[in-house]
Amino acid sequence: MILLSTVSIITLIVVAVAALGLGVLLAGTVMRNAIIRKSQHILKEATSEAEVMKKEKILQAKEKFLQLKAEHEKYVSENTQKLSLAENRLKQRESSFSQKMEDLQRKQNEVNTIRDNLSTQLEILNKKQVDLDKSYKQQLEQLESISGMSVQEAKLQLVEALKLEAQSDAQAYIREVMDEAKISANTEAKKLVVQSLQRTATEVAVENSVSVFPIESDEIKGRIIGREGRNIRALEAATGVEIIVDDTPEAIILSGFDPVRREVARLSLHKLVTDGRIHPARIEEVVSKTQKQIEQEIIEIGKRTAIDLGIHGMHHELLRLVGRMKYRSSYGQNLLQHSKEVANLAATMAAELGLNPKIAKRAALLHDIGKVPDNESELPHAVLGMKLAEKYKEKPEVCNAIGSHHDEVEMSSLISPIIQVCDAISGARPGARREVVESYIKRLNDLEELALSYPGVVKTYAIQAGRELRVIVGSEKITDAEAEQISHDLSKKIQTEMTYPGQIKITVIRETRAVAYAR
Repeated sequence: MILLSTVSIITLIVVAVAALGLGVLLAGTVMRNAIIRKSQHILKEATSEAEVMKKEKILQAKEKFLQLKAEHEKYVSENTQKLSLAENRLKQRESSFSQKMEDLQRKQNEVNTIRDNLSTQLEILNKKQVDLDKSYKQQLEQLESISGMSVQEAKLQLVEALKLEAQSDAQAYIREVMDEAKISANTEAKKLVVQSLQRTATEVAVENSVSVFPIESDEIKGRIIGREGRNIRALEAATGVEIIVDDTPEAIILSGFDPVRREVARLSLHKLVTDGRIHPARIEEVVSKTQKQIEQEIIEIGKRTAIDLGIHGMHHELLRLVGRMKYRSSYGQNLLQHSKEVANLAATMAAELGLNPKIAKRAALLHDIGKVPDNESELPHAVLGMKLAEKYKEKPEVCNAIGSHHDEVEMSSLISPIIQVCDAISGARPGARREVVESYIKRLNDLEELALSYPGVVKTYAIQAGRELRVIVGSEKITDAEAEQISHDLSKKIQTEMTYPGQIKITVIRETRAVAYAR
């Protein structure tokens, strides 16, 4: 029984194993078939996609080919067009070159023809020249045999005869010209001077010793005077001009013989009144700045004068001296106006005489610069002006004209007498000069110079038309007693050395200042 059971079990196991093997085999077969079917399906899809991609690539290749073909055809077309244009230009050049070659050949033929003609004519001319030389020699031999002289002797005799005849004619012509010049010289000279004067605008002399400063109200007069008159005293001491504050409505009178000082005082007053701050320290500051401003204006005046007259390349120191002439006068005649007038006259006269008007105008403008030097000199103003011009590299004819216009130096050019004549014309016009004003200014200058000769004197101002002389001395050098002694000595010296109308008041001012700063 047990054996049967074991056999049954084994049989069952065998059957089970067989069944399992059969199942596995069947499952493997089914799976293989499924894999084969799936592989065939994937292969079919891949083949379809490959066909699609192949068609797309073929289409892209065809499009690219067509594009490249179009670009190539365009490129070929452009190159063909360029070649066609180049070929046309080349043909035109060939045609033009051929035409030029034909013209050149034609001209060459004409030149050859002309050369042949000239050669023929030259041969004929040479033959005629030979025949003429033979004939000339024969005639000379006949003349020599008839006259008994050689050709050279005949030439010398003819030259001497012509020379004597020419000398006789020349002497007669010179005598005629000299006689005519003597007759007409005086008339022509007067005519030249009159024409020059008529073509030159002139101005009469205007000389003032006072200036009027307008003010808006009389209240400003009190501010200008200041407490106990300290402002007006400070202004007069700083400028050297007398400030007259009287009953004249809305006006203050500035009195002084020096136009520069009056202008400094006028501009300073204008600045002080406009600013409103009027006290001694401010007055000194404004006057100092105004003096510097006037110096700058003097330079600008010199430059403008040179530009107006068309004069270029002048040294800036000479231009400064020209500007200073505006504030100087000679016998009542403004020196700058006089020099400009002489310059215009000299240029006109030089042009009439065929000389250089620019050099004449330059010399005329500078002829009186010796009257406005920076430092006083014992030399005559003409010689001093010449030395200044030489110092600043002016031309020799200009320097000589400056130095010789009063005959201190010998004239060496034709410009010099023109400057002298024009200077005399400008000064001799009616109303041009006044001797009285010149002597008046000289007297005031002498007064100031006399006071300055004393030691310790800082500044001197002649005011009130020369009736008062104010002398400012240094407080650290002069005592009160010495200041009083200077006043006494100066009055005695003026009485003995100078001639003047009326009386002169001498005021010696000694002022002590103490300055400190609060910080």
